[in-house]
Amino acid sequence: MRVVIPVAGAGTRLRPQTHSLPKPLLHVAGRPILSYLLDPIVRLDPEEVIFVTGYRGKQIEAFVKENYSFKATFIHQDRLLGLGYGLNVGVEHLDGGDLLVILGDTIVECNLKDFIAAGDNVLGLKQVDDPHRFGIAVTENGRVVDVEEKPENPKTNLAIIGLYYFKDVNLLKTALTAHVKSGRKTRGEIQLTDALQGMIGRGAEFVPYEVQEWFDCGKKETMLTTNRHLITHRNQTKALEGCVMVPPIYVHPEAKVVRSVIGPNVSISEGSQVTDSVITNSIIGRGCNIDKMILDDSLIGHDVKLQGSNQVLNIGDSTEITSG
Repeated sequence: MRVVIPVAGAGTRLRPQTHSLPKPLLHVAGRPILSYLLDPIVRLDPEEVIFVTGYRGKQIEAFVKENYSFKATFIHQDRLLGLGYGLNVGVEHLDGGDLLVILGDTIVECNLKDFIAAGDNVLGLKQVDDPHRFGIAVTENGRVVDVEEKPENPKTNLAIIGLYYFKDVNLLKTALTAHVKSGRKTRGEIQLTDALQGMIGRGAEFVPYEVQEWFDCGKKETMLTTNRHLITHRNQTKALEGCVMVPPIYVHPEAKVVRSVIGPNVSISEGSQVTDSVITNSIIGRGCNIDKMILDDSLIGHDVKLQGSNQVLNIGDSTEITSG
């Protein structure tokens, strides 16, 4: 089995964090988003993992090569024309075999082996409160009968979450090639959802698979929500002398916290130091130095120095803010 992971997007909704890092390498609960996708994939022992890269693709390539030993192929996407276009770039060199597709900015909690075994074509779904923001699926008698991208009047609340399985990649290739050649766009982009609808119209059967949990890391608010969930299940931090720790929190073993109040819903990444501060509902990146700060609902990038003020912040890497 091969795996394709589209990671070409610029992550504009997460600026300034993504000015210096691609979105899949932003930290949540002390680790890059991409690691939450790749660790379960390793257990599948894939023949090849194909990354469709674009914005800051060399950083993604370096991270994968440094941390994983599977066969990895990196294909550059020349134009950001939508997921359908990007996936077509990723599969056009393949000929036969099965394929798992996972989007590079979402974290899905499900058993991937069970997902793959569910049928010849499988579509990952999750019930949501705001279906007009997503691609939506309609199901009948255990089959997906209709899909539509971000409909104004959704027929269901079953969101397409960015997890797909195809028993025969050639069927997907044919649909994507035809769709890209048609030039048809929905909301200004060449959508994978439209290609899937074409497959359904030509008789392809898709099995719906509702996942346990699905987390979108596309903007600040959802990053903080995802962080809160992950550290709730990963709350491994021991009590620190002279500090007040309000779970759930995650402090990397190589981070240092002194005379501070931390939590709830805080993660502090490797090499960071927090002194005489109060931090709640925030993500602190790698190698930061935070002194005499009160932070809430904040995203802090890597190698940031903050000293001495009460703030709500969303600041990228290598920033220094000091209050006199």
